[in-house]
Amino acid sequence: MLGVPISEVEVSLASNKGFWLLLDEEELFVPFTEFPWFQRATLEAVTTVEKQSSNHLYWPLLDIDLSVESIRNPSAFPLRSKT
Repeated sequence: MLGVPISEVEVSLASNKGFWLLLDEEELFVPFTEFPWFQRATLEAVTTVEKQSSNHLYWPLLDIDLSVESIRNPSAFPLRSKT
């Protein structure tokens, strides 16, 4: 019987500035300045993350969905409108 392929995602380190995600072979920093929803979250909530697809991460305890590309390049996904 064949198993289901599993793509890994893991929070490796958290600090007062943000946290590091290990995503397959890539390491990404998630700074609280760019992603303020995580700043007051518990460690359990931040570390409970699911890789829904190759470009979609979900934190079920926080009900937060993010594209991987928004973490790689947060300036392309501003939190505020330019108008």
